[in-house]
Amino acid sequence: MVLQQKVPHAPVRESESVRDTVLMDESPAIDAGGGGDAAIEVRRLLVIHNPTAGGRRARRLRAVVSRLEARGIGVTVRPTGKRGDAEDFARAADPADVDAVVAAGGDGTINEVINGLAVHAEAGRPLPLGIVPMGTANVLAAELGLTTDADRIAATIAGGRRTMIWPALANGRVFSLMAGAGLDARVVERVDPRVKRLIGKGAYVAETLVQLATRPDHRYRVTLDDGDPQEVASVIVAKGHFYGGRFICAPDARLTEPLLHVCLFPRGGRLNALRYVWGVTAGRLARFPDYRVETAKRVRIEGPAGEGLFADAVQGDGDVLARLPAEITLAGWRLPVLAG
Repeated sequence: MVLQQKVPHAPVRESESVRDTVLMDESPAIDAGGGGDAAIEVRRLLVIHNPTAGGRRARRLRAVVSRLEARGIGVTVRPTGKRGDAEDFARAADPADVDAVVAAGGDGTINEVINGLAVHAEAGRPLPLGIVPMGTANVLAAELGLTTDADRIAATIAGGRRTMIWPALANGRVFSLMAGAGLDARVVERVDPRVKRLIGKGAYVAETLVQLATRPDHRYRVTLDDGDPQEVASVIVAKGHFYGGRFICAPDARLTEPLLHVCLFPRGGRLNALRYVWGVTAGRLARFPDYRVETAKRVRIEGPAGEGLFADAVQGDGDVLARLPAEITLAGWRLPVLAG
């Protein structure tokens, strides 16, 4: 294993989703290996990881690297030192030098890596993405049917079987899972990293209660393709069917399909917000007569007046990805992911 020197900056913040990770559905959103081309030969890997993950998660990465090297695969590991490093490392990867780039971290780290890999996919030389799940929710890993077992992770990466997924863009930034405006975006933006280090997922629960108690009731205008604007209290644009772990908002959404599933939460006010949160966590959202999911290829989200940093946030894959107004479209390329 070739280990690059860690740069002396504050570690990149790992993103988690707003909701807790109660298991509502154990089924992956795609068949393992589905939608991909023939397997590639994996001989050289670049592993980009967030070194803030310690304990058993760090041991998981070491175990995966050890098993890959035992198969004769050359592995270069680059730890991130600050926000943006994972994206920069992935963008700088040379398809002539590595067969795949592996993201070892949570959904935030993986999102950065995917944004870096976008340049290769746009140029017609896509580098496959491998994943070592090391976050709390690991939503993308759940969508792909990946486990946290080191032997199975290494076998999946070494096997070289690809699943082709369709990412999407929010104001030009790539997301693979979901983008949203409203309560969940406000919580993602405002959650205190110090509290999160102390109580983990509970920090998002606490911040949700704070936002419900103190935040004005904003309304958003959502336009699907060339339709008329619709007014809602919150909106989630989904590429996958899992949300915040294994909760489900868009049951028919699939990473492998070129379609956006738009989850619309029409009613405003604290009581309705609490009702929607309960509906998601209890698995009863689909039974709400006012909740609906519509499909589109292009979505525009507009919100309250405000520009730049004063505009409402758009969360993507569990981190702040853009600000309103937001144009959300499918990417014009597919990304190969090692998930066979």
